[in-house]
Amino acid sequence: MKYLLLINASATPSGEVEGCTPADWMAYDQEVRDAGIMVAGESLADLVTATVVKVDEGGHRTVTDGPFAETREVLGGFYVIDVPDLDAALDWAARCPGSRGGGNIVVRPVADFD
Repeated sequence: MKYLLLINASATPSGEVEGCTPADWMAYDQEVRDAGIMVAGESLADLVTATVVKVDEGGHRTVTDGPFAETREVLGGFYVIDVPDLDAALDWAARCPGSRGGGNIVVRPVADFD
């Protein structure tokens, strides 16, 4: 079954993720690949590159540059993994460096419409 691991990391003022190093991320990424469970995964660009789009009831689009809320938690990226069950997905989420230092990993099953 496919699961999304949505990485909400606690960022430091320098933009680094609190509680882990780039080497930690590379090691985790390699673990996921070596286990053969990797479906997809990406790291997102810096939060200041974000653009927010809202459409009102009349169809009018509003576009806002940059982050929409002041928070120390940032959406850092995601993995989609294919594992037997939720317990396995939770185990992989707990290993993710983004779960450290005040961050968290949201685990959600990927809908299958077949």
